[in-house]
Amino acid sequence: MKSFRKSFVFNSPAEDIYACLTNPRTIELWSGCKAVMPDKPGGEFSWFDGDISGLFTEAVPNRSVRFEWHFGDELPVSPVIITLSEQGGVTKVLVEQERIPDEDFDNITDGWESVVAEGIRMFLNPNF
Repeated sequence: MKSFRKSFVFNSPAEDIYACLTNPRTIELWSGCKAVMPDKPGGEFSWFDGDISGLFTEAVPNRSVRFEWHFGDELPVSPVIITLSEQGGVTKVLVEQERIPDEDFDNITDGWESVVAEGIRMFLNPNF
């Protein structure tokens, strides 16, 4: 099992980033895939047509979200903490994920960088 920790910077307010992580319609817009998110923590979620799923465990609006990702029935959950800090309309997003199965690590880390962060960045700041 491995851990991942990386910061991303977005030229967008924290409120917009928070919506990209918690609003199912917004998730579908930036990802292009079906998403299921409960209205509040405590329910099951899924992103990318169910490729990522688990429990939405905690939320502090515009500040942080926590998830427990599931990789299989036999494996322990993988906690994910996303922390948002905004200053002057620029938001730093810190993603921390623990207990990533070794065989999934490269796909997960690449996904955070090239799919999630880049998808949100392109959605919020399109180059027309």
